[in-house]
Amino acid sequence: MTDDVSIPRAPSTKRLEPLRHVDAGVLNIGYYEAGPADGPAVMLMHGFPYDIHSYVDVAPLLAAQGCRVIVPYLRGYGPTTFRDKATPRSGEQAAVGADMMALMDALRISRAVFAGYDWGGRAACVGAALWPDRCIGLVSVNSYLIQDIANAMAPMRPEREAAYWYQYYFQIERGRAGLAANRRGIAKLLWSQWSPNWQFDDACFERTAAAFDNPDYVDVVVHSYRHRYGLAEGDPRYAELQRRLAALPDITVPTITLDGAGDGVAPATDGSASAARFTGRRQHRVIPRAGHNLPQEAPEAFAAAVIELIKD
Repeated sequence: MTDDVSIPRAPSTKRLEPLRHVDAGVLNIGYYEAGPADGPAVMLMHGFPYDIHSYVDVAPLLAAQGCRVIVPYLRGYGPTTFRDKATPRSGEQAAVGADMMALMDALRISRAVFAGYDWGGRAACVGAALWPDRCIGLVSVNSYLIQDIANAMAPMRPEREAAYWYQYYFQIERGRAGLAANRRGIAKLLWSQWSPNWQFDDACFERTAAAFDNPDYVDVVVHSYRHRYGLAEGDPRYAELQRRLAALPDITVPTITLDGAGDGVAPATDGSASAARFTGRRQHRVIPRAGHNLPQEAPEAFAAAVIELIKD
């Protein structure tokens, strides 16, 4: 498998099914599994506002290479539910990282490649940094994604600030109400802004948008974006993990970082700004034309990075 050979894309009606369900930590997680049960494990983690179908082409590529592929719905998405109605609907970075590890424990997976983008990339980075013994290697879109919450209020260049409009919108109750009323409209707008070269059709969008109907979606999303700016308290159960993440821990495992050359929210870089955070072997690649939803837009490149780490 190479990242310059294209494969036929799955039709927009193709769903990753059947789904499985397992109690894992505070959640009952809905997930898709493919490939041999005794193959090297890969955790494929999706972002906001997307779902497991970001991996509709990556999952079969990896399964065909003998991998055990696990693609979970994150908290607040699709069929994943909280086991206790009293559990805070937190979207903080420690929570999504801990969820991934709880799922691995529930499935008795000792080690895996952690791979993702956006929220899922953050979960993968958190897992790789805090539980390196469980991580074969890391594939992360947009490099080091652990949030520096202490410095989150430092402004960026105006053109970068403009791309983050949704994050600022969600800080106020008008934004919460807007997300509740316009889950699909906001997501479709972000897809278009973040991936200007990706020609998705209505069926492709609707396949994913159903995941936003989860009753916890709005609460989890709003909390995620408020917490990252230090404007919302975290769930106390993750306080110690958050304390460790505040130190911006190094990632020591073998890593391949990917940027999409057409990413409309996180412009491609040469990777040098985050290089010091990767103390193990790290390669950085820019994928032509790909936008923010890189695994769905460039599945060959994403899958090739995973396989490279497994074969090392």
